[in-house]
Amino acid sequence: MSSPEDVNRLKQVKEMEPLQNAWDRWAENRKLIDETSSLLEDPDPAMRSMAADEYTELTKVLTEDLETTFPSLLVPKSETEHLSALMEFKSGAGGVESSLFLGELLRMYQRFAMEKGWQAQIVAQNDVEEGGIKDAILEVKGVTAYDHLRWESGVHRVQRVPATETKGRVHTSAVAIVVLPLMEENDSKTEELYNMSDIKIEVMRARGAGGQHVNRTESAVRLTHVPTGITVSMQDERSQHQNRRRAFQVLSSRLMDQKLQREMKERRDTRRNLVNGADRSDKVRTYNFAQERVTDHRIGLTVMNLTGILAGSGLHDVIEALKKHHNETLMEDQMNEVD
Repeated sequence: MSSPEDVNRLKQVKEMEPLQNAWDRWAENRKLIDETSSLLEDPDPAMRSMAADEYTELTKVLTEDLETTFPSLLVPKSETEHLSALMEFKSGAGGVESSLFLGELLRMYQRFAMEKGWQAQIVAQNDVEEGGIKDAILEVKGVTAYDHLRWESGVHRVQRVPATETKGRVHTSAVAIVVLPLMEENDSKTEELYNMSDIKIEVMRARGAGGQHVNRTESAVRLTHVPTGITVSMQDERSQHQNRRRAFQVLSSRLMDQKLQREMKERRDTRRNLVNGADRSDKVRTYNFAQERVTDHRIGLTVMNLTGILAGSGLHDVIEALKKHHNETLMEDQMNEVD
């Protein structure tokens, strides 16, 4: 029977296999490029041409290994890659225009989820009478959904001329997004996040827009996590049991997010130069309709493809750039630890 040490050793060897395979390919290609370089001065023009083509291709492969393959293999494996995501949207400055933009962002993420093969469902939504959405919660289920969407937390600004603007002036509105790791009921880690004795549970009648009672039963549920003051209210489901289940799911997600944010801060505090950008109170992205431009302020990325991004397909490149920046930051952290 294998000992725990043997099991851990085998696990480490298994985890190192991709890196070993990548290194073996690198060494083989390095050998080939050395052999090919000697043929670049061959007297035969046809041989020189073939060698030049092969040299170019090998250089491209080696560069890809250096810039992408090795960094991705050296970055620590994400502990949250299996988690789905909960996205909370709240309209901010800008009144009706902000509420309208919130609806557009909501649709953008639904389309992006469809492109990735994930399931996206609106689990809570409060509309405003003038049009648009005051706030909403979107559940996105799929492997790596949280690791992709976590970069969307923060304030999203829109700059455009509203349909109601008669003088053609550009207005700036904002929507705040918070992305939480979706905690499932059967996830053992939820038990570590809170004690039931710390939860205050209240039930009440569900209300509609403008404070109108929509039923006579106490189906709405409000949870308060006393130690942190986190409050979750849920009334969109049909029964008190369903609202209670959904409220505990959101509470667990918020507590897990708080835990992850705390751990991230502790890691960053060990670095001399902190990389700002995780603070969700900061402006993270601006959507300029007049110039068809989207700018992510955390990494200085500007993309002239607003239509494609709002359609969902163009969002992939922005998120990949943010993930790449994050991985580079992790690599820098590791190098600082070695120093």
